[in-house]
Amino acid sequence: MPAPSSSSPTSSPTAATEAAPAPVPSTAEGSVSGSASGSGSGSGLGPVALVISAGISVQFGAALAVMIMPRAGAAGVVTLRLAAAALVLLLLCRPKVRGHSRSDWGTVLAFGAAMAGMNGLFYQAIDRIPLGPAVTLEVLGPLALSVIVSRRLVNLLWAGLALGGVVLLSGHGGGGLGFGSLDPLGAAYALGAGAMWAAYIVFSARTGRRFPQADGLALAMAVAAVVSLPLGIAEAGSDLLVPSTLALGLGVAVLSSVLPYTLELLALRRMPAPTFAILMSLEPAIAATAGFLVLNQAMSALDALAIALVIAASMGAVRSQIRRKAA
Repeated sequence: MPAPSSSSPTSSPTAATEAAPAPVPSTAEGSVSGSASGSGSGSGLGPVALVISAGISVQFGAALAVMIMPRAGAAGVVTLRLAAAALVLLLLCRPKVRGHSRSDWGTVLAFGAAMAGMNGLFYQAIDRIPLGPAVTLEVLGPLALSVIVSRRLVNLLWAGLALGGVVLLSGHGGGGLGFGSLDPLGAAYALGAGAMWAAYIVFSARTGRRFPQADGLALAMAVAAVVSLPLGIAEAGSDLLVPSTLALGLGVAVLSSVLPYTLELLALRRMPAPTFAILMSLEPAIAATAGFLVLNQAMSALDALAIALVIAASMGAVRSQIRRKAA
């Protein structure tokens, strides 16, 4: 699941998706970008290692969330994560609440609602289906946005490749973990999370143009926490206040939000945002690995091939957009 994207007006990865739309975070989950994300050289393995580390942190955070869902439920875990992340961001950013127009606040509210919906639906999905397939389905939302915005034939071909991966997963059942053997409601939640991820990308970019630094992200995260709070209380109640559950929820927030934000902030200061977007296309593979190592969610060879097709389609769509902008 993607970590929230930057609210920097000039350099957020999601702002970059208007030029090169792609599966861009995150936490399931996006990122806080630096001031020069679009102008770095991207040379060397340092920035790449940072981005991959951020993706690993996000997906292992999601795996930890699955482990504590029996304690607080999917909605409760979302509430703990968003509330903790909002508290950290508000303390770090100290955003100004005065001097903004009604339109500015409308954008923040929409961004926060999209963030709450994306996280809420994704966590409902991974409560029902394995992590790898859930992220694979979710990533179809940003990929669809890429195709719609680009209006190029080549991106329709990439979308067809991704659809082939989904059909491959859905076309078999039995002993594997393809979509044919998955909870249909869980798959629907993952697709819904993908749609909200696409909305998240759009409103993150708009918020980034209206608010300085990460102020808009901090405010939107607070909105998301408030939106999720009633659902979390309704599902978990006083269990949210159990010290061990609070500690584990804080761990999810650190792994899925705070640590990825920091790593991606450092990476985006040293690599172009389009390169970042390509690397983020690896999220389904990282998620599948986390599901296997932490949750014992094994995959068949056919499942792995299907996920690889979706990853290839995502990378291809980003690269096509980069070439078009360079031409």
